[in-house]
Amino acid sequence: MARPRQPIEVIEARGKKHLTKAEIEERKNSELKVDLKNIEIPNYLSSKLKKEFEDIASKLLQVGIMTELDEDTLGRYLLAKEKYLKYTKLLNKAIRENDIVAMERLTSMQDKAFKQCRACANDLGLTIASRCKLIVPKSPDPPKKNKFLEKFGDSNAEN
Repeated sequence: MARPRQPIEVIEARGKKHLTKAEIEERKNSELKVDLKNIEIPNYLSSKLKKEFEDIASKLLQVGIMTELDEDTLGRYLLAKEKYLKYTKLLNKAIRENDIVAMERLTSMQDKAFKQCRACANDLGLTIASRCKLIVPKSPDPPKKNKFLEKFGDSNAEN
């Protein structure tokens, strides 16, 4: 199976692939440019989850990896996280009460909620592993100072 195609900025940041200027320009022109920063909170979230949505969305916007297209994924992440926490609380209660039937049922429900939560978190870059895969392009470093030219001056420069 082929690897997913990476943006040219990521390839350049890694510096592992040598492309001609023409190939780089062609890749830049063919890439989809998404500049959708008008994030709206999904109306199906509770007021508590809306506050958490704002907090996480602002952090993702700051990093530059969230757009309007990710609103629903973040909403689903928050719902799955809420369900996971609810099932965990109920499971702990069943464990204290030694209710084996409830423990089996709640363990399955908790596992499903956890998998949903983790899948959304990975999509959004909210886990350590998914952040390690992200490469946010850096701006090029300024040219280094030439100590020789500073000391003796540039003979080609006009006075």
